[in-house]
Amino acid sequence: MCGIAGLFHASKEATISSQLLVNMAAIQYHRGPDGFGVQQFNDHGVGFSHARLSIIDLNEQRGRQPFVSQGERLLLAHNGEFYDYQKIRARLTADGARFKTKSDSEIILHLFPRYGIEETLKHLRGEFAFSLYDKQDESLYLVRDRFGIKPLYWTQTKDAIVFGSELKVLFAHPDVQRYFSDQGLFHQLMQTMVPGTTAFKGIHQVKPGHILKIQRQHGKFNIVETKYWDLDFPLEAERQSMREEDAIEQVREGLLSAVALRLEADVPVGSYLSGGIDSCAIIGLASACRQGPVKAFTIGFDDKAYDESAIASEMAESCGADQDIMRLSGNELYGHFEETLWHTERTIYNTLGVAKLLMSRHVRDSNYKVVMTGEGSDELFGGYPAFRRDMFLHGLDTLSTQEKAEWQSLLNESNSLFTGAMLSKDVIDDPALHFKVGFTPSCLQPWLACVEHVPALLSTERRNNLVGYNPGEAIANTFDDEQLRGRHALDKAQYIWCKTMLEGQILTWGGDRVDMANSMEARPAFLDHHLAELAVQLPPQYRIKGRTEKYVLREAMKGILPEVLYKREKFAFMAPPAHTDKQKWQQMKQLADTFLSRESIGDTGLLSYEGVTRLFEKHEHPQTSVAEKVQMDAIINHLLGVQILHKHFIAQDIPKLAEERARSLGWAA
Repeated sequence: MCGIAGLFHASKEATISSQLLVNMAAIQYHRGPDGFGVQQFNDHGVGFSHARLSIIDLNEQRGRQPFVSQGERLLLAHNGEFYDYQKIRARLTADGARFKTKSDSEIILHLFPRYGIEETLKHLRGEFAFSLYDKQDESLYLVRDRFGIKPLYWTQTKDAIVFGSELKVLFAHPDVQRYFSDQGLFHQLMQTMVPGTTAFKGIHQVKPGHILKIQRQHGKFNIVETKYWDLDFPLEAERQSMREEDAIEQVREGLLSAVALRLEADVPVGSYLSGGIDSCAIIGLASACRQGPVKAFTIGFDDKAYDESAIASEMAESCGADQDIMRLSGNELYGHFEETLWHTERTIYNTLGVAKLLMSRHVRDSNYKVVMTGEGSDELFGGYPAFRRDMFLHGLDTLSTQEKAEWQSLLNESNSLFTGAMLSKDVIDDPALHFKVGFTPSCLQPWLACVEHVPALLSTERRNNLVGYNPGEAIANTFDDEQLRGRHALDKAQYIWCKTMLEGQILTWGGDRVDMANSMEARPAFLDHHLAELAVQLPPQYRIKGRTEKYVLREAMKGILPEVLYKREKFAFMAPPAHTDKQKWQQMKQLADTFLSRESIGDTGLLSYEGVTRLFEKHEHPQTSVAEKVQMDAIINHLLGVQILHKHFIAQDIPKLAEERARSLGWAA
């Protein structure tokens, strides 16, 4: 895991500043504190830089990127891990390839000339983002892994393409503009981003499972986006039958293979452990693969309603793990809110992101820099309450209207703690999403419910610029019709979640960004694409059976999980909202006094002070329901977030900061 950066000029004769490339690496020092590298093709107007976190091949000189191929045709900068790379190396060596390093990254330089980019990607298993320049056709390839576990951003200035692992890397370039787009600001306040976009005008993400090919042609860029992988649920009419016992065995074997591969490293590998079956399954299998105990890191909250540490401890004891529990209160969560936003580079609705940042710091202070995580299990095996709601309402034709209403009532009751965040209090039906999907996915409804609040919170100018804007339609327009048409309702719900909430939230401010803030690599074994390709073939009733979510996974892990966990209903992992604790509310209000004051709001020109004041008044009104408070807590976090993002990335001189960071580190071209 590392941080990558680079420049690609429209003119081959353009001079690239080596120190600028160094500065772009230095501003993301937290992603790679173990060394840096710079490489340029000066006769091609291209240069890459790299900040290294050494996990595989710890030799600093030998493993230093960017890599240049033999004959100096290719230039590579890679962030992430390729699993099974030893087998690939062996096959390539037998075919005459000669490797200079022991790094997993180097296989790209030998696969690409033989197979081309799309065939090369079929060989790659893992979480990754990389840049590859080919002199032969003067093309830059920007590639992101199948689920978007690793980030990759890009933008175009008047004469160059600028890219990097984080937004601040792009902003370190003095020609990259830094300001919110109207639509980006709107989506920050409602939580759900339009896939492929950011909050900032002209700044894009490489989409998960996509290749961006940027070719220089006559002093201009030809940019082509190609999808190389998707979940691809089978058509409902063509789904093959599968025996339940076969499904259980295949899931068990697939997850075991994914976990075993992710234990491969030249440094110790630990595991996150909550009270959910996902992380418990991971640590149970990891413990079975290892001779000694696995280090388990658990977050505990001081609010018992949200604390899962007791169940996590039961799992740790059952598999002989060495558990380390870090307990957090409201003081720590809002006390580190501003710092967390520097790393997430987008707003967050819940302080879980802060908790994860503090946990990754604790992990690194414990001399671990790799952990396995349970992300992806709910997405693949139907774990979220939103999936059950969509399954019962849209996927079970045999249920009567009354039976569906009864299921709805049971679902709302069992998930009452998260209504307003994980589930919408009221049903929201967005016409554009309904037209595209066949219904409005429940996972998006809590955030669509925020839409009515957003215009009043925006400054007059921003509000006027957005008259007629439909955020649901903007999101719906990014979905691939071919991946939705003819699919089961549960398949559609899971697909939409993966394209929105998984990539834009869980893997971003709940994953890579807060983990790598402390130079700590997370490995989500459930998002192994071989396991995913198996999971989409599972019949819906094996994923959700009756009231039981993740049924097939529970059965596959039955011998590993404690009985209380095997029988337990899904419990969303969240930090307590601000209103649940007086001390936490006061901590939040202190931030609001700074960032949501009349003066601060006037300085940024983003928000309406009157609108923000009315929201707080409504929050504190005695007739406001708990679900409404949960929703407004999220909106308040977003309001704080956009103001803090403005301070970090617009008001602050990022190019100067990057230069100072490079100087303080002693990094020089």
